[in-house]
Amino acid sequence: MAATTNIGLQFHTNYVTNKVNMNIAVKARDVLKMGLYSSDQINKLDKKRRFLLVGNLSSNGGSHVVNKINVMKENVIDVPKESLEDAIVAISRGRFVEDKFVYRQNFVVRSYEIGPDRTVTMETLMSFLQETALNHVPSLGTGGPGDDFGVTLEMSLRKLIWVVTRIQVQVHRYSKWGDEIEVDTWFDVAGKNGMRRDWLVRDHNTKEVIARATSTWVVMNKETRRLSKLPDEVKQEGLPFNFSRRAIAIEETDTERIEKLTDDTAEGIRSGMAPRWNDMDANLHVNNVKYIGWMLESVPKEVLKEYNMSSMTLEYRRECTESDLLESMTSPAEKVTGDTNNNSIIPKSNLQYSHLLRLQDNNGEILRARTQWHLKQKKN
Repeated sequence: MAATTNIGLQFHTNYVTNKVNMNIAVKARDVLKMGLYSSDQINKLDKKRRFLLVGNLSSNGGSHVVNKINVMKENVIDVPKESLEDAIVAISRGRFVEDKFVYRQNFVVRSYEIGPDRTVTMETLMSFLQETALNHVPSLGTGGPGDDFGVTLEMSLRKLIWVVTRIQVQVHRYSKWGDEIEVDTWFDVAGKNGMRRDWLVRDHNTKEVIARATSTWVVMNKETRRLSKLPDEVKQEGLPFNFSRRAIAIEETDTERIEKLTDDTAEGIRSGMAPRWNDMDANLHVNNVKYIGWMLESVPKEVLKEYNMSSMTLEYRRECTESDLLESMTSPAEKVTGDTNNNSIIPKSNLQYSHLLRLQDNNGEILRARTQWHLKQKKN
């Protein structure tokens, strides 16, 4: 095993998000990315500089602060402590790229976030979207107390939380292990009592758009678990930041009703799935990303192996808690295979499936979904 390069990083326990010096942010990002390589790999980087962060112990309250960058041991670049701290925060928590309308966060695809084909899973992609959205809200300066989960101050005072009702994701290409992607997000009003949040996902290096997503949200009372009218005070908090741009064009937005599957219409059924404690989020219901894995449990394995999901529409019907036992149901819109050729079955290039997650004891609906799949390109 190749020896790894040791890079020690020490940070303040508390950060203050100020305007970021992007030149310093780029340097810091390059420093952090070098930690992904072994020493042997670094030696192979032709004519590229290696960076090492040098820590300096601050006398201010005993906090450890990184304030110098050593470049190939040739010279030391002095960096203001606050600028470098802000740069680290910008990389790990995100930053605004269009005033305070669009919020961007970068992610490097880790080995534990990919599937058998070494590309990100849909659950990973959805987690990136969720993380960016949750970091967006407090960055606006309207966030509630630190123990609240992505809510504004006015929502916190009224014990309200956001719940997603519908989300549509289009994937043009799945990123690979080690790729760096950037996720942009923004929000706008949706009707009288809802909010629409959109995302645009790009390859960080090429700026190629690799995924788009849109969603609708409503508010729920945290204690009664009932949907609530969106208060005017909450609307006013978001008003200065509403952005009417759409990630998915109106004509491509999936607004069609998703048909309910039954025992008679479902071709695949997987029963006995139980949420774990670690599947709960900070609002004490199952995180919406978890539903995707359960939904795919009833999809035929040959489809998962030979196809990529190119589009997904999820319609959330009710909460799921730790004590619930679930059933996953799936049915194709049509047969998976087409005509035969020389006694061999030709798989169709495009597939569409309907899905249902329901409670096993009373058949209560948790989630309806519709997915589209494209046949993977064979490697030469």
